[in-house]
Amino acid sequence: MVTVEEGWPQCGIGAEICGLINDSSGFDYLDAPIVRITGADVPMPYAINLEKLALPQVDAIVRGVKKTLLRRERI
Repeated sequence: MVTVEEGWPQCGIGAEICGLINDSSGFDYLDAPIVRITGADVPMPYAINLEKLALPQVDAIVRGVKKTLLRRERI
């Protein structure tokens, strides 16, 4: 399972989803650890170039999905 959100890593919807899965019987159906892709743990910058760096990017999402697929290639 991979969650993606633009918010901070703590107290976000991804953290809540992970908590719900861990507390339910759904945890037994996971084949790999849950991967959370979130925004950087920094205040949101005003400059557009820095804002893009603070938000999740496609390459980070692809790396997270590959982790759940248990691929042994270099990521």
